[in-house]
Amino acid sequence: MQMVHNIDFKKLSICCGISLGVGALSSLISMFGRENFENAVKPPLNPPQWLFPIVWTILFVLMGVSSYLIYISNSEDEGKNTALTVYGVQLLVNFFWPIIFFNLSAYLFASIWILLLLGLIIAMIISFHKINKTAAFLQLPYLIWVMFATYLTIAILSLIHI
Repeated sequence: MQMVHNIDFKKLSICCGISLGVGALSSLISMFGRENFENAVKPPLNPPQWLFPIVWTILFVLMGVSSYLIYISNSEDEGKNTALTVYGVQLLVNFFWPIIFFNLSAYLFASIWILLLLGLIIAMIISFHKINKTAAFLQLPYLIWVMFATYLTIAILSLIHI
């Protein structure tokens, strides 16, 4: 038997708007610091620059859909509040990473910061999984991409110090 869910498009739009808005604002703030990155020595497997906004837009939409699924769930309030709090904290940490990396060129701090982000993403996925497995699985591309971004961040740090 297939279950049909009514989608609350207003709530879905707000959830997606929050995540996309955080990403867009962070990107806007860090835009002028990207010159430093353009001049940095890059590691192997560095993707073309045009790929980043496409991937991040998709990931922020997935974050929004995922948070919507948690928000509308019938889960107990404490579990839902915890999951959404972890989501909000990781979104905040995500917001500051490009600023630290691009604007400040603080590659060591950015490396530590992105490891913090990775831990928070894993915690978010675990807390989401307890409430809605689909919401958790929607975060897997984000986890994989941030793992790749961690490689790039640490590799750039190591290339600078060689």
